[in-house]
Amino acid sequence: MGGVLAERNLDGAIPMPRLAARTSGTSGSLGAMLFLASLAFAGSALAEEAPITSLQDAACRAEAKARVFSIPDPLNLGLREIGKQLYFGCMKRSTRPAHHSMKRRQRRR
Repeated sequence: MGGVLAERNLDGAIPMPRLAARTSGTSGSLGAMLFLASLAFAGSALAEEAPITSLQDAACRAEAKARVFSIPDPLNLGLREIGKQLYFGCMKRSTRPAHHSMKRRQRRR
């Protein structure tokens, strides 16, 4: 055999060589590219929501976001579709005319 002796640990095992992480060159730019790609993806997801137009709109969005994970999904619609149903149901409930109670009050007189 050759005359090269390998270093051994205290327990007699031959240690595995450790690779040093590169901090310059392509690995740094790769990290920056991944970071920018994740920002672009997050920005595109946020761009799908329309801006809030009223207090009712904001309240219904908050209600849908709060309830979307607690609603069962037996039809496998997905979170986005369930959220839409919650939102539009809330908007429909809050835009109903409230003049029904006024008619009852007028009849009681």
